[in-house]
Amino acid sequence: MARLGRATIGLFNSYDPHNFREAHRRALARAGALALALDQNLATFGFPFPEGPSTPKELADWVADTTTIGDDGSYLRELASQGRFQSFSFPARGFPPQLGEVILTTSRPDDKKKVSVQQVIDMLSRGEGVCLIFGLGPRGVPKNVHEITRAHLDISEKGMSLETCTAMGAVSAVITHGVRRSMR
Repeated sequence: MARLGRATIGLFNSYDPHNFREAHRRALARAGALALALDQNLATFGFPFPEGPSTPKELADWVADTTTIGDDGSYLRELASQGRFQSFSFPARGFPPQLGEVILTTSRPDDKKKVSVQQVIDMLSRGEGVCLIFGLGPRGVPKNVHEITRAHLDISEKGMSLETCTAMGAVSAVITHGVRRSMR
C-alpha cells in the first residue's frame, strides 16, 4: 500500500505582527485539536510569540496554560510532543519546502492557480505533502502570499468567505475523509 502524504494546517498571522492576542491563542488551540483529530500537522507563520518559549513544545505549553479550548490545550501539547507542530517567521520569498505543496485557502482563488478538493486528495493519496494556508484576521493573507502560492483552494466553490475556524474545519475534514474514502 502506498504511503499517504501529510496535510499541514498552516496558520498565517494577519492580525498583529507584534502582539500575541486572544485570537492567536484560540486559533492555535482549535487548530491543534483539529490537526490531532484528523492526523494532520500544524504550522504557524509570523506569530508574535513572547520572548522565552522557543521550541514547539515550549510554545504549546505556553498556549495550553492559558486556554480551555482543546481539552485545556492538551491536544496542542500532544501534537507538539509528536513533533507535528512547528513555528516559522513570515515567508519572504516562499514557504518552507519540507511542508510540501503550499495551497492557499481563499474565497478568491486565481483562476490559473485554482485546485479542487479532489486534486488535493489525489496529491495526498500519491504520498505528496500539502500545507493548507489559512489567513487569520479580517483581511486574510497579504497580496504577496497570494502571489507566492502556486495553488488556491476555495472550499465553498462559490467564492464565499468563511470565518477562519469554520474554513479550517471544513477543509481539513473534507480532505481527510476524501483520502480515507480513496484508500478503501
